[in-house]
Amino acid sequence: MIVPIDEFLSLRHRLPVVDVRSEREYEQGHIPLAINIPLLNNSERIIVGTTYKQEGQQEAIHAGFRLVGPRLATLIEASRQVGEEFLVHCWRGGMRSSNFCRFMDMARIKTHQLQGGYKAYRQTAMENFKRPFKFVTLCGYTGSGKSEILRALENEGEQILDLETIASHKGSVFGGLMMPPQPGTEQFQNCLFEKILKLDLARRVWIEDESIAIGNIFLPEDLWTRMTKSNLMEISVSKEVRIARLVREYGSADMTKFLEAMSKIAQKLGGQHYNAAKEKLLTGDMSSVIDILLTYYDKSYRNGLERKKKRIKLYSSWNGTDVQVYARQLIKEVEALRTFA
Repeated sequence: MIVPIDEFLSLRHRLPVVDVRSEREYEQGHIPLAINIPLLNNSERIIVGTTYKQEGQQEAIHAGFRLVGPRLATLIEASRQVGEEFLVHCWRGGMRSSNFCRFMDMARIKTHQLQGGYKAYRQTAMENFKRPFKFVTLCGYTGSGKSEILRALENEGEQILDLETIASHKGSVFGGLMMPPQPGTEQFQNCLFEKILKLDLARRVWIEDESIAIGNIFLPEDLWTRMTKSNLMEISVSKEVRIARLVREYGSADMTKFLEAMSKIAQKLGGQHYNAAKEKLLTGDMSSVIDILLTYYDKSYRNGLERKKKRIKLYSSWNGTDVQVYARQLIKEVEALRTFA
């Protein structure tokens, strides 16, 4: 049975998803939780594609069947481990998924083929990034604890989009330290789309102010444009508190990797500041290292703030303790202002 994308998104709450594209296609980007059972693996897909270009569609189809035939029993066995009923997709909802479904039908396994395939899923995701989000966007100097505040707001029943967690990166040049490897941009966007599907967009959504790039991945342009037009709430935290927070966050980082990251901003930091920070790092004085680094990050933040200050509708001060109490305070402050959704 062929199902459109809306029905597919509903059915997958009770049925597993099988992605029959090649391993390389799957690794580039896939529907979260989808199980990869390639009808044609990487090398076989190249053979079929070459045959298509050189000898035409019919010969390519024959080549595909010759390659799949010896592995058919293995494909059916792998599918049975998924279940007796599941959803199937390839890239465009074409021959790979339709043939896979025919094979499963012969094995008495019930399948539902996604109309338009993974391409339809991606198009739906990109359209969702254009939706009218009611963002409350948090900004503040490096080390203000914005991510921690977001999680506390979520504990209070608020809706959040934690972009840095989804991206496996904290945004700065040091943001990848002690974090799992980043997904590719396409996979990041898929995971972000899945988060958005769970939101009630009639309600406000809290988000952290970000540049369009987080580490090596990029935000969807439509979503980022929406963020750049949203009202801002600036979190004010003393430098002493920020230093202590950043020391806790990065104090256990590998010194070599930390120094490697720091070298990437050496020119912007200035030779004198860089050498001083390096010297303090080698002696284990992380508080002094962070203090020096903040001379660059605070200046960068102030410069960026000049371009955004008209969007700041609320200034809120936090002493850095009891984040749950502070989250409740923020909710009250936002609800007292009509400028926020």
